[in-house]
Amino acid sequence: MVVGAFPIAKLLYLGVRQMSKPVANRIKAGARRSEFFKNYVCLPPAQLYHWIEMRTKMRMMGFRGAAIKPLNEEAAAELGAELLGEAVIFVVGGACMVLEYARQSANSRRKEEELQATLDELRGQVAELNLTTEILDTQLREVNRLLHSLPATPPSK
Repeated sequence: MVVGAFPIAKLLYLGVRQMSKPVANRIKAGARRSEFFKNYVCLPPAQLYHWIEMRTKMRMMGFRGAAIKPLNEEAAAELGAELLGEAVIFVVGGACMVLEYARQSANSRRKEEELQATLDELRGQVAELNLTTEILDTQLREVNRLLHSLPATPPSK
C-alpha cells in the first residue's frame, strides 16, 4: 500500500466539508426562524428555482405559456432554506478544491525550483570539470613538448 497516496491535507479538507453540513443545517434552522432572513434571503431564490423548474417541466411535457403559480410561503421558505444549505456545502467544497489546487501548485513549483537548483549545481560541476580537463590537457601538452625537445641520449650501459 502506498503511504503518500492519501495525504493528510485531503483528509483535513474532507473533515471541513463534513463539518459544513451541520453548519448548513444550522443556517437552515435560523432561516426558518428569522422573518427577515426568510423573506429576503430564502423566498426569492426558492420562488425563482420553483419557476425555472416548473417552466422546464411544462416545456418538456409540451405545455407552452402555461401560468405557473408561486409556492406558498411555508413551502418556499423550506425550499429556500434547503437551497441555502446546499449552497453553503457547495461553496465549502469549491473552497476546498481551490485550496487543494493552490497546495498542489505550490508543491509543483517547489519541486521545479529544487530540480532547477540541482540542474544549476550539476552544470557548475560540469564547467569546473571542463576547466580542470583543459588545464590537465595543457599541462600534458607542455610535458610532451618538453620531452620531445630534449636531446636524445643513448642508453647507458
